[in-house]
Amino acid sequence: MARPVVIKAQAWVTDRAQSGGIGFADTADQAYQQSARILGMHLKGFTVEQVLVEERLKIEQEYFLGLIIDDVSQAPMLIFSSMGGSDIEEIAVEHPDRVARCTADIASGVQTPQAEGLLENLGIRGKLQHQLCDVLVKFYRFCRQYEMRSAEINPLVLTATGQIVAADCHAVVDDYAVFRHPELDIEIAREFDRPPTELEKIAYQVEAKDHRGTFYFFQMVPQPLPGETYVGFHGAGGGGSMMSMDALLGQGFAIANYCDTSGNPSAAKVYRAAKIILSQKNIMAYFASGSGVASQEQFHSARGLVKAFCEADLSIPAVIRIGGNSEEKAIEILTTFTRHLPGDVEAYGRDTSAVYCAQRLKAMVSKWDYRQSPQIQSKFKKAPMDSYWFDTLTGCIVIDHTRCADCIEKPCVESCAARILKFEAGKPVLSISPAEARKGRCTECLACELACKFHGNRAIFIELPIPGLDQG
Repeated sequence: MARPVVIKAQAWVTDRAQSGGIGFADTADQAYQQSARILGMHLKGFTVEQVLVEERLKIEQEYFLGLIIDDVSQAPMLIFSSMGGSDIEEIAVEHPDRVARCTADIASGVQTPQAEGLLENLGIRGKLQHQLCDVLVKFYRFCRQYEMRSAEINPLVLTATGQIVAADCHAVVDDYAVFRHPELDIEIAREFDRPPTELEKIAYQVEAKDHRGTFYFFQMVPQPLPGETYVGFHGAGGGGSMMSMDALLGQGFAIANYCDTSGNPSAAKVYRAAKIILSQKNIMAYFASGSGVASQEQFHSARGLVKAFCEADLSIPAVIRIGGNSEEKAIEILTTFTRHLPGDVEAYGRDTSAVYCAQRLKAMVSKWDYRQSPQIQSKFKKAPMDSYWFDTLTGCIVIDHTRCADCIEKPCVESCAARILKFEAGKPVLSISPAEARKGRCTECLACELACKFHGNRAIFIELPIPGLDQG
């Protein structure tokens, strides 16, 4: 090893030095020993799987440089401190004269005169001012280019040889800008305080590939333990979801996950969310409740839930509070199409409080015989190889025309509000081109499958894959 190095644990935490996550080495053997010591270390929920090995600098002075989105000015703000290192928040409180800020103009960004003025406020002039000014301007350009919501260089150091070096950095890209930067190779655009679980990664891919509405999934506990009263939670809208979770906690439940499908999601997205929630082991019940005045058509969410419950052969109690537009139709769908399931499903509308719904769930759970409730498993119908089929935006609709010949009611075409199906020789086929269906003319509302399943001859199955999920 040519020169001394620093070994740093790669984890999204502060205070790595105080926690033993930083080591120093003068030889290759020492570097190996320090790396072996740090790898596998647990730091605030993170298991260290990688270390950064970098040259150990002879530091003359440490600085802090950061960017945030300021709520007051509603614009990006640069923060520079002539004191760097750990505990920058304490430095700002105890030494306010060592911290300077400037708000960036959205159109023009941070220009050289503005950066020079910020540094002069801290008494930095001459050659050092010129060097740091160049860093400030380029730092802002970098943050703007990659649409950072926050970023920091800490410490930004002046070495004994007069160089300015970014010794350590941290940056957060705006969640909704990640898709524009594939070169960053960000696996999941979510800001957690720990590494994402496998289910969270799976859920994020659903959201990333389907723009219709929102879908956020977060596991409160990576692995619920048997015997605990963990509930799979499915909300709609942040405020209503928080209220509903409080109602659950008030009844003594533990919450396995937080999930939000809102903003007028497709039935397909709600279905995938429900399947992911149900894939968690050892949950004792399913609770869906969010805003009581949602503007989205609630029967779409109802169909998504029914399809998920049927495929999973739901065998635990479920309470669904589904207030909003067309809630009466949604409640009817949930009540009618889940009667055959092993698990009991109760559905309520906006006039029923979240507290009452949580009380109903508690009553159902208290009487449920979990010895007779097998672990939920997904069940998939295998269609004949010669079936009629066409692709949709995120899946595929398969129709077994051999079953259609014996169908008396033929409800599938009538149920298709988008009018993309028609009868041809008594069999349902596309009334539009396959390309149009694939681009979104088929809205994946799931109406045709449920109508065929419960009023027809079980000829239609909509395949909505969830890559990475164990589909049994």
